[in-house]
Amino acid sequence: MTAQYESPLSSRYASRYMLELFSPQTRIVTWRKLWTELARAESELGLPITAEQVTALEAHQEDIDFEKAAAREKEVRHDVMAHVYTYGQAAPEAAGIIHLGATSCYVTDNADLILYRDALRYLRGELLKVMKHLAAFAEEYSATPTLGYTHYQPAQLVTVGKRATLWLQDLASDLEELDFVLSAIPFLGCRGATGTEASLLELFDGDHEKCEELNRRLRERFGFERLFDVSGQTYPRKLDSRILSCLSAIAQSCYRMANDLRLLQHDRQVEEPFEKNQIGSSAMPYKRNPMRCERICSLARYLMADTMNAAMTASTQWLERTLDDSANRRIALPEGFLCADAILRLAQNVTDGLHVNGKIVERTVMEYLPFIATENLMMEAVKQGADRQETHEVIRRCSMEATARMKNGESCNLPELLAADPEFHLTEEEIRASLRPEKYIGRCAEQVRAYLEKLAPVLAEAESGTAEINV
Repeated sequence: MTAQYESPLSSRYASRYMLELFSPQTRIVTWRKLWTELARAESELGLPITAEQVTALEAHQEDIDFEKAAAREKEVRHDVMAHVYTYGQAAPEAAGIIHLGATSCYVTDNADLILYRDALRYLRGELLKVMKHLAAFAEEYSATPTLGYTHYQPAQLVTVGKRATLWLQDLASDLEELDFVLSAIPFLGCRGATGTEASLLELFDGDHEKCEELNRRLRERFGFERLFDVSGQTYPRKLDSRILSCLSAIAQSCYRMANDLRLLQHDRQVEEPFEKNQIGSSAMPYKRNPMRCERICSLARYLMADTMNAAMTASTQWLERTLDDSANRRIALPEGFLCADAILRLAQNVTDGLHVNGKIVERTVMEYLPFIATENLMMEAVKQGADRQETHEVIRRCSMEATARMKNGESCNLPELLAADPEFHLTEEEIRASLRPEKYIGRCAEQVRAYLEKLAPVLAEAESGTAEINV
């Protein structure tokens, strides 16, 4: 522990991969790689930069003196120029050509694009793991009847597995969105102070083709398919909004799933994992709180709110650039990624260890099945010679009486009430013979099977394993 504030996303929730990806070390190494490749491309296109200078830059990409950089930034009040200076100190033979023809956003914005792309690729794998766990759960319980709810009131039967496909379908939609965002991230390249490439054009003595070629080489060397067609000094902040909206979509889906599981755990039907020595409450030792699902919901609310930062930043940019985006983006984007990472880690842990209390599920089904079966019972009574309208009235009257009994804490006696009415034409034995849950789940099992077959090619990409949560 330290005497300074530490973000819980760093200390408690996010993965080592994501923490390292957004670390100062990774960020500045990426800046140095961008400076190296800029120098290399400029050298290849005829500018007076030697191979030895490029080699020197390459050799010192990772030995970063952060204390020296911080001292220099305090003096010059400019983070990029502080690191240009520090890099030059590490590679003095190349100090004079670092950042040639570039503006600060050449390193800051391109590095961000690289980090965001790599973070999205990582989250894609984490999302697929959640989907794989849910698919296995849905398949296992595809034909297990459970009470369905509308308005959180008892409705018709569904199956445990069919309900899981609702969560799975939401996540599949998020995967589609994530893939679209990944495919739509261009590289900024080296565009200059207002996006005109005027500095490059000057360096290349008015040769437009060399300007184009330099940006093409930079784009390819950092693994991007295309460049932004036009830009100001920065890449369009609309992209940040699109990225955080994608992360928010994942949060929304995980929130919905976790909230459903919290409701089901309240009813003791389905429970999240609970470890042998886990403590549910400091005051009530008997408690089994759904703390993982509660944490998913808590973090998801933060991420959904965080999305507004990018939306407001994108809408308030002035002309070719303003700096009121910088401080906000330093927080909003990395924290958004760390939060999405934390949510998916929790979701993996939950979906890999869901426990269905079969007897509770069955008991709940059987408690409400007499009401659910009444339409079928009415049809059977009519076959036995009953009047449809009179039978409907019998069912209505007996249902109200049985419901009132249940509200008084007693068991449902609807079958007995119906059988006792001579207008109903069915015995209690005949009524109870009809109360088989599998008759009332419709096409749930078939729907689950068909959907999982459709998802099979995507799920085949998922790696095995699950995340260990820290606390």
